[in-house]
Amino acid sequence: MFDQLSDRLQKVTKFLRGEGKITEKNMGEALRMIRMAFLEADVNYKVVKDFEARIKAKALDQAVLDSLTPGQQVIKIVRDELVRILGVSDKPLTFSGTPPSIFMLVGLQGSGKTTTTGKLAKWARGRGKNPLLVSFDLKRAAAQDQLRMIAASLGLPFYPMTAEVMARPEEALRELLKSARNRGYDLLLVDTAGRLHVDDELMDELAMVKSILDPVEVIYVGDAMTGQDAVKSAQAFAERIGVTSIVLTKLDGDARGGAALSIVAVTGKPIAFVGVGEKLDKLEVFHPDRMASRILGMGDILSLIEKAEQEADVQDSEELARKIRRQEFTFEDFRKQLGQIRKMGSLSGLMSHLPNVGPFKGLSSAEVDDRKLVHFEAIINSMTPAERLDPKIIDGSRRKRIARGSGRPVHEVNQLLKQFQEMRSMMKKSIFQKMMSSFGK
Repeated sequence: MFDQLSDRLQKVTKFLRGEGKITEKNMGEALRMIRMAFLEADVNYKVVKDFEARIKAKALDQAVLDSLTPGQQVIKIVRDELVRILGVSDKPLTFSGTPPSIFMLVGLQGSGKTTTTGKLAKWARGRGKNPLLVSFDLKRAAAQDQLRMIAASLGLPFYPMTAEVMARPEEALRELLKSARNRGYDLLLVDTAGRLHVDDELMDELAMVKSILDPVEVIYVGDAMTGQDAVKSAQAFAERIGVTSIVLTKLDGDARGGAALSIVAVTGKPIAFVGVGEKLDKLEVFHPDRMASRILGMGDILSLIEKAEQEADVQDSEELARKIRRQEFTFEDFRKQLGQIRKMGSLSGLMSHLPNVGPFKGLSSAEVDDRKLVHFEAIINSMTPAERLDPKIIDGSRRKRIARGSGRPVHEVNQLLKQFQEMRSMMKKSIFQKMMSSFGK
Protein backbone atom coordinates (compact mmCIF):
# COMPACT_ATOMS: atom_id res chain seq x y z
CA MET A 1 0.00 0.00 0.00
CA PHE A 2 2.73 2.48 0.92
CA ASP A 3 4.94 1.75 -2.10
CA GLN A 4 4.41 5.11 -3.82
CA LEU A 5 4.81 7.11 -0.60
CA SER A 6 7.82 5.03 0.40
CA ASP A 7 9.55 5.62 -2.95
CA ARG A 8 9.05 9.38 -2.66
CA LEU A 9 10.21 9.63 0.96
CA GLN A 10 13.26 7.49 0.28
CA LYS A 11 14.25 10.04 -2.35
CA VAL A 12 13.99 12.69 0.36
CA THR A 13 16.25 10.73 2.72
CA LYS A 14 18.74 10.17 -0.11
CA PHE A 15 18.70 13.91 -0.86
CA LEU A 16 19.31 14.79 2.81
CA ARG A 17 22.14 12.28 3.17
CA GLY A 18 23.87 13.92 0.22
CA GLU A 19 23.77 17.36 1.84
CA GLY A 20 26.86 18.09 3.91
CA LYS A 21 25.10 20.94 5.69
CA ILE A 22 21.45 21.66 6.38
CA THR A 23 20.31 25.14 5.35
CA GLU A 24 16.97 26.84 5.04
CA LYS A 25 17.25 26.42 1.27
CA ASN A 26 17.85 22.67 1.08
CA MET A 27 15.48 22.07 4.02
CA GLY A 28 12.84 23.96 2.09
CA GLU A 29 13.40 21.67 -0.91
CA ALA A 30 13.20 18.57 1.32
CA LEU A 31 9.95 19.81 2.86
CA ARG A 32 8.52 20.49 -0.60
CA MET A 33 9.35 16.90 -1.61
CA ILE A 34 7.74 15.58 1.60
CA ARG A 35 4.63 17.72 1.06
CA MET A 36 4.16 16.48 -2.50
CA ALA A 37 4.75 12.85 -1.44
CA PHE A 38 2.07 13.09 1.25
CA LEU A 39 -0.50 14.91 -0.87
CA GLU A 40 -0.06 12.43 -3.73
CA ALA A 41 -0.59 9.63 -1.20
CA ASP A 42 -3.99 11.19 -0.38
CA VAL A 43 -3.01 12.31 3.13
CA ASN A 44 -5.33 14.87 4.70
CA TYR A 45 -4.10 18.40 3.89
CA LYS A 46 -4.24 19.62 7.50
CA VAL A 47 -2.22 16.60 8.62
CA VAL A 48 0.41 17.37 5.96
CA LYS A 49 0.57 21.03 6.99
CA ASP A 50 1.07 20.21 10.69
CA PHE A 51 3.62 17.50 9.86
CA GLU A 52 5.64 19.91 7.71
CA ALA A 53 5.59 22.65 10.36
CA ARG A 54 6.84 20.33 13.12
CA ILE A 55 9.68 18.96 10.98
CA LYS A 56 10.78 22.45 9.94
CA ALA A 57 10.86 23.71 13.54
CA LYS A 58 12.91 20.75 14.74
CA ALA A 59 15.19 20.43 11.69
CA LEU A 60 16.32 24.07 11.82
CA ASP A 61 17.11 23.87 15.54
CA GLN A 62 20.69 25.02 16.20
CA ALA A 63 21.67 21.70 17.81
CA VAL A 64 20.76 19.85 14.61
CA LEU A 65 22.51 22.38 12.37
CA ASP A 66 25.71 22.13 14.45
CA SER A 67 25.74 18.31 14.62
CA LEU A 68 28.33 16.25 12.72
CA THR A 69 25.58 14.46 10.77
CA PRO A 70 22.78 17.00 10.25
CA GLY A 71 21.26 15.00 7.37
CA GLN A 72 20.91 11.90 9.55
CA GLN A 73 19.47 14.00 12.36
CA VAL A 74 16.76 15.36 10.06
CA ILE A 75 15.96 11.85 8.79
CA LYS A 76 15.48 10.79 12.42
CA ILE A 77 13.17 13.78 12.95
CA VAL A 78 11.11 12.76 9.89
CA ARG A 79 10.86 9.18 11.18
CA ASP A 80 9.84 10.31 14.69
CA GLU A 81 7.15 12.61 13.31
CA LEU A 82 5.91 9.83 11.04
CA VAL A 83 5.58 7.59 14.10
CA ARG A 84 3.66 10.38 15.82
CA ILE A 85 1.21 10.62 12.88
CA LEU A 86 0.69 6.86 12.88
CA GLY A 87 -0.05 6.90 16.62
CA VAL A 88 1.59 5.43 19.68
CA SER A 89 0.00 2.70 21.79
CA ASP A 90 1.50 0.40 24.46
CA LYS A 91 -0.79 -2.50 23.56
CA PRO A 92 -3.29 -3.12 20.76
CA LEU A 93 -6.47 -3.52 22.85
CA THR A 94 -7.48 -3.22 26.50
CA PHE A 95 -9.23 -5.98 28.43
CA SER A 96 -11.52 -5.27 31.36
CA GLY A 97 -10.51 -6.32 34.87
CA THR A 98 -14.03 -7.69 35.36
CA PRO A 99 -15.08 -10.21 32.68
CA PRO A 100 -16.48 -10.23 30.17
CA SER A 101 -14.47 -7.62 28.30
CA ILE A 102 -16.72 -6.22 25.58
CA PHE A 103 -15.41 -5.19 22.17
CA MET A 104 -17.95 -3.36 20.02
CA LEU A 105 -17.08 -3.09 16.33
CA VAL A 106 -18.48 -0.16 14.33
CA GLY A 107 -18.06 1.08 10.78
CA LEU A 108 -19.73 1.41 7.41
CA GLN A 109 -21.19 -1.52 5.48
CA GLY A 110 -18.58 -3.34 3.42
CA SER A 111 -15.63 -2.20 5.52
CA GLY A 112 -14.95 -5.73 6.77
CA LYS A 113 -16.46 -5.56 10.27
CA THR A 114 -17.82 -9.10 10.34
CA THR A 115 -14.62 -10.70 9.08
CA THR A 116 -12.61 -8.55 11.47
CA THR A 117 -14.80 -9.79 14.34
CA GLY A 118 -13.70 -13.33 13.48
CA LYS A 119 -10.06 -12.27 13.14
CA LEU A 120 -10.10 -10.59 16.54
CA ALA A 121 -11.71 -13.68 18.07
CA LYS A 122 -8.94 -15.85 16.66
CA TRP A 123 -6.28 -13.41 17.90
CA ALA A 124 -7.83 -13.28 21.39
CA ARG A 125 -8.14 -17.09 21.65
CA GLY A 126 -4.44 -17.33 20.86
CA ARG A 127 -3.85 -15.23 23.98
CA GLY A 128 -5.84 -17.48 26.26
CA LYS A 129 -9.21 -15.72 26.01
CA ASN A 130 -12.57 -17.47 25.76
CA PRO A 131 -14.54 -15.34 23.25
CA LEU A 132 -18.23 -15.31 22.39
CA LEU A 133 -19.30 -13.82 19.03
CA VAL A 134 -22.60 -12.02 18.43
CA SER A 135 -24.05 -10.04 15.55
CA PHE A 136 -26.36 -7.18 16.52
CA ASP A 137 -27.80 -5.79 13.30
CA LEU A 138 -31.45 -4.82 13.40
CA LYS A 139 -31.84 -4.79 9.60
CA ARG A 140 -29.47 -7.16 7.81
CA ALA A 141 -30.50 -10.75 8.52
CA ALA A 142 -27.57 -12.13 6.52
CA ALA A 143 -25.16 -10.62 9.07
CA GLN A 144 -26.22 -13.34 11.54
CA ASP A 145 -25.51 -16.13 9.07
CA GLN A 146 -22.15 -14.70 8.03
CA LEU A 147 -20.79 -14.39 11.56
CA ARG A 148 -22.27 -17.77 12.55
CA MET A 149 -20.29 -19.43 9.73
CA ILE A 150 -17.11 -17.59 10.74
CA ALA A 151 -17.54 -18.69 14.36
CA ALA A 152 -18.13 -22.29 13.25
CA SER A 153 -14.98 -22.26 11.09
CA LEU A 154 -12.99 -21.16 14.14
CA GLY A 155 -14.71 -23.63 16.47
CA LEU A 156 -15.95 -20.75 18.62
CA PRO A 157 -19.40 -20.15 20.17
CA PHE A 158 -21.92 -17.86 18.49
CA TYR A 159 -24.82 -16.16 20.28
CA PRO A 160 -27.89 -16.07 17.96
CA MET A 161 -30.22 -13.09 17.78
CA THR A 162 -33.65 -14.05 16.39
CA ALA A 163 -36.04 -11.61 14.72
CA GLU A 164 -38.37 -11.83 17.73
CA VAL A 165 -35.55 -11.01 20.13
CA MET A 166 -34.27 -8.17 17.95
CA ALA A 167 -37.73 -6.59 18.11
CA ARG A 168 -36.87 -5.79 21.75
CA PRO A 169 -33.26 -4.58 21.30
CA GLU A 170 -32.63 -3.18 24.81
CA GLU A 171 -33.95 -6.31 26.45
CA ALA A 172 -32.00 -8.50 24.01
CA LEU A 173 -28.72 -6.76 24.86
CA ARG A 174 -29.27 -7.14 28.60
CA GLU A 175 -30.05 -10.83 28.11
CA LEU A 176 -26.85 -11.16 26.07
CA LEU A 177 -24.78 -9.68 28.91
CA LYS A 178 -26.41 -11.96 31.45
CA SER A 179 -25.83 -15.05 29.30
CA ALA A 180 -22.15 -14.19 28.64
CA ARG A 181 -21.48 -13.76 32.38
CA ASN A 182 -23.35 -16.89 33.42
CA ARG A 183 -21.59 -19.05 30.81
CA GLY A 184 -18.13 -17.86 31.80
CA TYR A 185 -17.03 -16.03 28.65
CA ASP A 186 -14.29 -13.48 29.31
CA LEU A 187 -14.60 -11.69 25.96
CA LEU A 188 -17.71 -10.62 24.08
CA LEU A 189 -17.18 -9.52 20.46
CA VAL A 190 -20.18 -7.58 19.14
CA ASP A 191 -20.48 -6.98 15.40
CA THR A 192 -22.87 -4.07 14.85
CA ALA A 193 -24.89 -2.69 11.95
CA GLY A 194 -23.39 -0.69 9.12
CA ARG A 195 -24.74 1.53 6.36
CA LEU A 196 -23.42 2.72 3.04
CA HIS A 197 -23.07 6.14 4.64
CA VAL A 198 -23.29 7.76 8.08
CA ASP A 199 -26.88 8.56 9.08
CA ASP A 200 -28.76 9.48 12.25
CA GLU A 201 -30.66 6.19 12.46
CA LEU A 202 -27.41 4.21 12.49
CA MET A 203 -25.80 6.47 15.07
CA ASP A 204 -28.84 6.31 17.36
CA GLU A 205 -28.81 2.50 17.16
CA LEU A 206 -25.09 2.29 17.95
CA ALA A 207 -25.42 4.80 20.80
CA MET A 208 -28.12 2.58 22.34
CA VAL A 209 -25.93 -0.53 22.03
CA LYS A 210 -22.99 1.27 23.61
CA SER A 211 -25.03 2.67 26.51
CA ILE A 212 -26.30 -0.79 27.50
CA LEU A 213 -23.17 -2.90 26.88
CA ASP A 214 -20.65 -0.28 28.14
CA PRO A 215 -17.82 -1.76 26.02
CA VAL A 216 -14.19 -1.45 27.09
CA GLU A 217 -13.28 -1.01 23.40
CA VAL A 218 -15.28 0.65 20.61
CA ILE A 219 -13.32 -0.36 17.52
CA TYR A 220 -13.79 1.53 14.28
CA VAL A 221 -13.21 -0.75 11.28
CA GLY A 222 -12.22 1.24 8.20
CA ASP A 223 -11.52 0.18 4.65
CA ALA A 224 -8.09 1.61 3.77
CA MET A 225 -8.96 1.37 0.07
CA THR A 226 -11.58 4.13 0.40
CA GLY A 227 -8.96 6.76 1.23
CA GLN A 228 -10.30 10.04 2.61
CA ASP A 229 -13.86 8.65 2.83
CA ALA A 230 -12.60 6.29 5.54
CA VAL A 231 -11.09 9.28 7.35
CA LYS A 232 -14.35 11.25 7.20
CA SER A 233 -16.46 8.34 8.45
CA ALA A 234 -13.94 7.58 11.21
CA GLN A 235 -14.18 11.18 12.36
CA ALA A 236 -17.99 10.97 12.36
CA PHE A 237 -18.00 7.75 14.41
CA ALA A 238 -15.42 9.20 16.82
CA GLU A 239 -17.49 12.34 17.39
CA ARG A 240 -20.95 10.70 17.62
CA ILE A 241 -20.21 7.32 19.25
CA GLY A 242 -16.75 7.59 20.76
CA VAL A 243 -14.07 5.36 19.28
CA THR A 244 -11.20 3.91 21.32
CA SER A 245 -9.23 1.99 18.65
CA ILE A 246 -9.01 1.54 14.90
CA VAL A 247 -8.64 -1.49 12.65
CA LEU A 248 -7.75 -0.74 9.04
CA THR A 249 -8.70 -3.46 6.58
CA LYS A 250 -7.34 -4.22 3.09
CA LEU A 251 -3.90 -2.81 3.84
CA ASP A 252 -2.61 -5.37 1.34
CA GLY A 253 -4.40 -3.50 -1.45
CA ASP A 254 -3.00 -0.91 -3.84
CA ALA A 255 -4.45 2.25 -2.30
CA ARG A 256 -2.07 5.13 -1.67
CA GLY A 257 -2.00 4.86 2.13
CA GLY A 258 -3.35 8.31 2.96
CA ALA A 259 -6.09 6.92 5.18
CA ALA A 260 -3.64 5.20 7.52
CA LEU A 261 -1.63 8.39 7.86
CA SER A 262 -4.66 10.65 8.36
CA ILE A 263 -7.05 8.60 10.44
CA VAL A 264 -5.08 8.74 13.69
CA ALA A 265 -4.60 12.50 13.43
CA VAL A 266 -8.30 13.28 12.87
CA THR A 267 -9.65 10.85 15.51
CA GLY A 268 -6.85 11.01 18.06
CA LYS A 269 -7.11 7.23 18.43
CA PRO A 270 -4.47 4.59 17.63
CA ILE A 271 -4.54 1.96 14.91
CA ALA A 272 -4.59 -1.33 16.83
CA PHE A 273 -4.56 -3.81 13.94
CA VAL A 274 -4.36 -3.96 10.18
CA GLY A 275 -6.03 -6.54 7.96
CA VAL A 276 -3.64 -7.88 5.32
CA GLY A 277 -5.83 -10.48 3.62
CA GLU A 278 -9.23 -12.16 3.63
CA LYS A 279 -8.28 -15.23 5.68
CA LEU A 280 -8.99 -15.15 9.40
CA ASP A 281 -5.31 -15.30 10.33
CA LYS A 282 -4.48 -12.23 8.21
CA LEU A 283 -4.62 -9.71 11.04
CA GLU A 284 -1.46 -8.00 12.28
CA VAL A 285 -0.79 -5.87 15.32
CA PHE A 286 0.04 -2.38 14.08
CA HIS A 287 3.44 -1.06 15.17
CA PRO A 288 3.73 2.64 14.20
CA ASP A 289 7.52 2.72 14.66
CA ARG A 290 8.03 -0.33 12.45
CA MET A 291 5.68 0.99 9.77
CA ALA A 292 7.48 4.34 9.76
CA SER A 293 10.81 2.55 9.29
CA ARG A 294 9.38 0.51 6.40
CA ILE A 295 8.00 3.61 4.69
CA LEU A 296 11.43 5.27 4.92
CA GLY A 297 13.19 2.18 3.54
CA MET A 298 14.72 1.20 6.89
CA GLY A 299 12.99 -2.18 6.93
CA ASP A 300 11.12 -4.05 9.63
CA ILE A 301 13.21 -7.06 10.55
CA LEU A 302 11.43 -7.47 13.93
CA SER A 303 8.06 -8.16 12.28
CA LEU A 304 9.72 -10.54 9.82
CA ILE A 305 11.29 -12.51 12.69
CA GLU A 306 7.95 -12.57 14.54
CA LYS A 307 6.25 -13.99 11.45
CA ALA A 308 8.91 -16.69 11.24
CA GLU A 309 8.57 -17.53 14.93
CA GLN A 310 4.78 -17.84 14.65
CA GLU A 311 5.04 -20.36 11.83
CA ALA A 312 8.19 -22.17 12.95
CA ASP A 313 8.10 -25.44 14.82
CA VAL A 314 10.70 -25.19 17.62
CA GLN A 315 11.84 -28.81 17.31
CA ASP A 316 12.09 -28.51 13.52
CA SER A 317 14.06 -25.26 13.88
CA GLU A 318 16.53 -26.85 16.31
CA GLU A 319 17.02 -29.84 14.03
CA LEU A 320 17.40 -27.55 11.01
CA ALA A 321 20.03 -25.45 12.81
CA ARG A 322 22.03 -28.60 13.58
CA LYS A 323 21.81 -29.77 9.96
CA ILE A 324 22.96 -26.41 8.65
CA ARG A 325 25.95 -26.40 10.99
CA ARG A 326 26.89 -29.90 9.80
CA GLN A 327 26.11 -29.08 6.16
CA GLU A 328 23.52 -31.86 6.07
CA PHE A 329 20.72 -29.68 4.69
CA THR A 330 18.72 -31.73 2.14
CA PHE A 331 15.91 -31.17 -0.36
CA GLU A 332 13.56 -32.72 2.22
CA ASP A 333 14.48 -29.95 4.66
CA PHE A 334 14.20 -27.38 1.86
CA ARG A 335 10.68 -28.57 1.07
CA LYS A 336 9.63 -28.12 4.72
CA GLN A 337 11.04 -24.58 4.72
CA LEU A 338 9.20 -23.70 1.51
CA GLY A 339 5.96 -24.76 3.21
CA GLN A 340 6.68 -22.51 6.19
CA ILE A 341 7.58 -19.57 3.95
CA ARG A 342 4.29 -19.91 2.08
CA LYS A 343 2.39 -19.86 5.40
CA MET A 344 4.04 -16.51 6.21
CA GLY A 345 2.56 -14.83 3.13
CA SER A 346 3.71 -13.69 -0.29
CA LEU A 347 7.41 -13.38 -1.01
CA SER A 348 7.04 -9.75 -2.09
CA GLY A 349 5.23 -9.03 1.20
CA LEU A 350 8.02 -10.64 3.22
CA MET A 351 10.74 -8.86 1.29
CA SER A 352 9.05 -5.51 1.86
CA HIS A 353 10.16 -5.87 5.51
CA LEU A 354 13.83 -5.76 4.49
CA PRO A 355 15.77 -2.49 4.75
CA ASN A 356 16.57 -0.88 1.42
CA VAL A 357 20.28 -0.59 2.23
CA GLY A 358 23.45 -2.66 2.12
CA PRO A 359 23.09 -6.26 0.94
CA PHE A 360 19.28 -5.90 0.95
CA LYS A 361 19.21 -2.86 -1.37
CA GLY A 362 16.56 -3.30 -4.04
CA LEU A 363 15.11 -6.47 -2.50
CA SER A 364 12.38 -4.67 -0.53
CA SER A 365 10.76 -3.40 -3.73
CA ALA A 366 11.63 -6.35 -5.98
CA GLU A 367 8.81 -8.00 -7.91
CA VAL A 368 8.80 -11.68 -6.94
CA ASP A 369 6.73 -14.38 -8.61
CA ASP A 370 5.22 -16.50 -5.82
CA ARG A 371 4.49 -19.25 -8.35
CA LYS A 372 8.22 -20.05 -8.25
CA LEU A 373 7.71 -21.58 -4.80
CA VAL A 374 4.94 -23.80 -6.16
CA HIS A 375 7.19 -24.85 -9.05
CA PHE A 376 10.06 -25.60 -6.67
CA GLU A 377 7.81 -27.78 -4.52
CA ALA A 378 6.50 -29.62 -7.58
CA ILE A 379 10.06 -30.41 -8.69
CA ILE A 380 11.12 -31.58 -5.22
CA ASN A 381 7.94 -33.69 -4.88
CA SER A 382 8.84 -35.45 -8.15
CA MET A 383 12.17 -36.59 -6.71
CA THR A 384 12.55 -39.97 -5.00
CA PRO A 385 13.39 -40.00 -1.26
CA ALA A 386 16.94 -41.03 -2.16
CA GLU A 387 17.30 -38.10 -4.58
CA ARG A 388 16.08 -35.60 -1.97
CA LEU A 389 18.67 -36.88 0.50
CA ASP A 390 21.53 -36.96 -2.01
CA PRO A 391 21.05 -34.69 -5.05
CA LYS A 392 24.43 -35.76 -6.44
CA ILE A 393 22.84 -38.96 -7.81
CA ILE A 394 20.49 -36.94 -10.04
CA ASP A 395 21.95 -37.53 -13.51
CA GLY A 396 20.56 -36.54 -16.92
CA SER A 397 17.92 -39.27 -17.16
CA ARG A 398 16.72 -38.60 -13.62
CA ARG A 399 16.44 -34.89 -14.41
CA LYS A 400 14.22 -35.66 -17.41
CA ARG A 401 12.01 -37.93 -15.28
CA ILE A 402 11.71 -35.25 -12.55
CA ALA A 403 10.82 -32.64 -15.20
CA ARG A 404 8.06 -34.85 -16.62
CA GLY A 405 6.69 -35.64 -13.17
CA SER A 406 6.61 -31.98 -12.08
CA GLY A 407 5.36 -30.58 -15.37
CA ARG A 408 8.30 -28.17 -15.47
CA PRO A 409 11.02 -27.87 -18.15
CA VAL A 410 14.40 -29.57 -17.62
CA HIS A 411 16.22 -26.23 -17.44
CA GLU A 412 14.16 -25.32 -14.31
CA VAL A 413 15.19 -28.61 -12.68
CA ASN A 414 18.82 -27.82 -13.53
CA GLN A 415 18.42 -24.29 -12.18
CA LEU A 416 16.98 -25.51 -8.88
CA LEU A 417 19.73 -28.10 -8.44
CA LYS A 418 22.42 -25.50 -9.10
CA GLN A 419 20.88 -22.92 -6.74
CA PHE A 420 20.41 -25.53 -4.03
CA GLN A 421 24.08 -26.52 -4.16
CA GLU A 422 25.17 -22.87 -4.05
CA MET A 423 22.84 -22.18 -1.15
CA ARG A 424 24.07 -25.18 0.83
CA SER A 425 27.73 -24.26 0.31
CA MET A 426 27.26 -20.70 1.58
CA MET A 427 25.00 -21.50 4.54
CA LYS A 428 27.80 -21.62 7.07
CA LYS A 429 28.63 -17.99 6.35
CA SER A 430 25.07 -16.81 5.92
CA ILE A 431 23.24 -14.42 8.21
CA PHE A 432 20.25 -16.72 7.92
CA GLN A 433 22.22 -19.50 9.57
CA LYS A 434 22.72 -17.22 12.59
CA MET A 435 19.01 -16.42 12.66
CA MET A 436 18.11 -20.13 12.49
CA SER A 437 20.62 -20.97 15.21
CA SER A 438 19.11 -18.36 17.53
CA PHE A 439 15.75 -20.19 17.38
CA GLY A 440 17.45 -23.24 18.91
CA LYS A 441 18.92 -21.41 21.90
